[in-house]
Amino acid sequence: MTDHHAIRPRRRGPRAALASVAVVALAAGTALLYASSANAAESTLGAAAAQTGRYFGAAIAAHKLGDSTYVNILNREFNSVTAENEMKINATEPQQGRFDFSSGDRIVNHAISRGMAVRGHTLAWHSQQPAWMEQMEGSALRQAMLNHVTQVASYYRGKIHSWDVVNEAFDDGNSGARRNSNLQRTGNDWIEAAFRAARAADPGAKLCYNDYNIDNWSWAKTQAAYNLVRDFKQRGVPIDCVGLQSHFNAQSPYPSNYRTTLSSFAALGVDVQITELDIEGSGTAQANAYRGVVNDCLAIARCTGITVWGIRDSDSWRSYGTPLLFDNNGNKKPAYDATLSALNSGTPVPTTAPPTTAPPTTAPPTTAPPTTAPPTTAPPPPGNCSATVSLNQWPGGFVATVRVTAGSSGTNSWAVTMTIPSGAAVTNTWNAQASGSTGSVRFANVSYNGRIGAGQSTEFGFQGTGSGSGMTPSCSSS
Repeated sequence: MTDHHAIRPRRRGPRAALASVAVVALAAGTALLYASSANAAESTLGAAAAQTGRYFGAAIAAHKLGDSTYVNILNREFNSVTAENEMKINATEPQQGRFDFSSGDRIVNHAISRGMAVRGHTLAWHSQQPAWMEQMEGSALRQAMLNHVTQVASYYRGKIHSWDVVNEAFDDGNSGARRNSNLQRTGNDWIEAAFRAARAADPGAKLCYNDYNIDNWSWAKTQAAYNLVRDFKQRGVPIDCVGLQSHFNAQSPYPSNYRTTLSSFAALGVDVQITELDIEGSGTAQANAYRGVVNDCLAIARCTGITVWGIRDSDSWRSYGTPLLFDNNGNKKPAYDATLSALNSGTPVPTTAPPTTAPPTTAPPTTAPPTTAPPTTAPPPPGNCSATVSLNQWPGGFVATVRVTAGSSGTNSWAVTMTIPSGAAVTNTWNAQASGSTGSVRFANVSYNGRIGAGQSTEFGFQGTGSGSGMTPSCSSS
């Protein structure tokens, strides 16, 4: 859950080549790639999961690959990775038609060189869109979205185990309705169109629908996602998996019917992946919840892997809730021991592939998207640049999205300064470099977004603990 888009690897030694083959085999659905012949107790999460034919992964950030404690845990414990922000829309296509894969490549190359699988996150999403996409509507947006899906999936073709093709398309609450996003307003078939484009661009990758709050089988949002997958399977729309984010805390606890949810999705003929797991708490209660989630996954043959959303508590978007398996210093917590024990108790998934059903031949809908023209661009502001901030807050934390707009002369570089409220702190930043984490914090452009044309915009974001209310950005540029 992050709000939060080049250079291809040049040398391919024997280890890298074997790793690439491993990723392709996984993408083709070889569930037992990691399975070993003996079910001995393993000492790491990835190895313990692998002996059951599953993966155990972590979401990672490219800028933390210079942190030795972080990297040592990553390399030792996990056999799959997901980029937290580096493969999202605003990172990979910061300006329309101009793609930047440099940060994503750091993560993908690190993983492949060590034999890890890679989950791609995410191709189409209402959030963390670059400013140019946020301003679009109608057919122009539809075409831009499909081009983005095609270009990014094609670039990483053969390297991605599973893509979160569409992320968080359903509304919160009890309606079960689609989220009223700019993508949804291009026509109700936009999700199908994205999946078809992804399949054409990377036929070997598994294609997933990913969402939060679809863990409890009785919830309307869960049923809405289930009905979407069932419809796609009935009509032959390419979909291979469902991702449950599974962010659990006191307000949204680990549900007693979680296994029912996993098995119900799996019965539709798709894999189930737990994609962003974190469980707030500590001690025995947290350990028991992690053990329960792992056991539920192991009980479902088509639950093919688990990804935790971060490595240490300090790396988490919910660091205040200490929700991960390692503490701030990288020490294993009781939740780690419970997770490893549960994984070691698992048995390999069956080697017999589930029966396949020929997809129906119903043609996809042909309804044209609305032709509403995109909004007109406002005149550029006076001066060098201006900035505005929008907040997504929850108890104890927030995500801030900052839009930087160039004045009439454009910019070659820019910086935004904000005073972070007392008691709050910046924990993670994307599309900018932050100087400091409390008090007056300066955010400067990165290599690909410093140059902004007159009247044009770019965006960056950051995550924080505490409350972000009342921040006023000040922009300067050259």
